[in-house]
Amino acid sequence: MSVKPNLDKLDYQIIQHMMENAEISYADLGKKLFVSGGTIHVRIKKLQEIGVVQGTRLAVNTKLIGYDVIAFIGVYLEKSSLYDSVASDLHKIPEIVRVNYTTGNYSMWAEICCKDINQLRNVLHDQLQKIKGIERTETFISLNESFNRNVQVIGEEEEME
Repeated sequence: MSVKPNLDKLDYQIIQHMMENAEISYADLGKKLFVSGGTIHVRIKKLQEIGVVQGTRLAVNTKLIGYDVIAFIGVYLEKSSLYDSVASDLHKIPEIVRVNYTTGNYSMWAEICCKDINQLRNVLHDQLQKIKGIERTETFISLNESFNRNVQVIGEEEEME
């Protein structure tokens, strides 16, 4: 189990602002938070080194680039001890974009992004079902994503202090 890093208010403010707009310059963020751009740079480096910040990603509307099918797959494992090997095999399938180890009906929950139903069928039938340790799966196709956001790590009242 990982140890919770010792972060201060400035660290949380930096994280919150960068999650909202990762394109903001360190100098501009420093002005907003009343510190130097160099301080922001040092803090971001520290957050990367301790694993809090894990790179930056571009948010893309996948539907606009031809990925019309988003589905969620509940995975039943033969034994829970197979989680690591199954997760490793799922990681090799590029259409699977997220996997979680879960409680409840399923051992694992995976999100998959495909161009069309044929690609989804191929992943489910030709790739997923061949993974050793998967007993069975249940697939849910998303009809619409209402929203997708980051967690809010600092409230507005904390930022104003």
